[in-house]
Amino acid sequence: MKAPDTGAVLGRDRLAAWAQEQHAAGRTIAFTNGCFDLIHRGHLESLKLAAAHADDLIVGLNSDASVTALKGSGRPLLPADDRAALIAALRPVSAVTIFAEPTPREVILLIRPDVLVKGSEYEEADIVGAREVKSWGGRVVRVPMVPGWSTSQIIDAIRELPR
Repeated sequence: MKAPDTGAVLGRDRLAAWAQEQHAAGRTIAFTNGCFDLIHRGHLESLKLAAAHADDLIVGLNSDASVTALKGSGRPLLPADDRAALIAALRPVSAVTIFAEPTPREVILLIRPDVLVKGSEYEEADIVGAREVKSWGGRVVRVPMVPGWSTSQIIDAIRELPR
């Protein structure tokens, strides 16, 4: 049975309760995170791969201020509520939560995922929460990037279009 909040954007309290319900029911949870500033095929492929490792996939979404701090001024292109609604509507995603902290560590500690998923561009030693997830018996999975798909590349291509 799929979780009742499939596709939902959840605040921390509801997210914690939902994750506990899933664990109690014997379901596995995968967690991934990112800015997801401009949704593209690379994001979708990464989310599909992440979802394949558990019964449910929770996506932690960087807040607007967090995206600006990571990517610079002019980013994000879309506000967090819009990005969250788009991610939540994707079939592989069970739930989305927005985090304002510099890293998703607090969300990871809150939901205690069975699988932590990040892109292969990250070394496991650099993945926030990897040590914690492994400490409770979970695992870390690095999924391959889809070549040629990045938000920065798309933005650059748009900027190069003739006006």
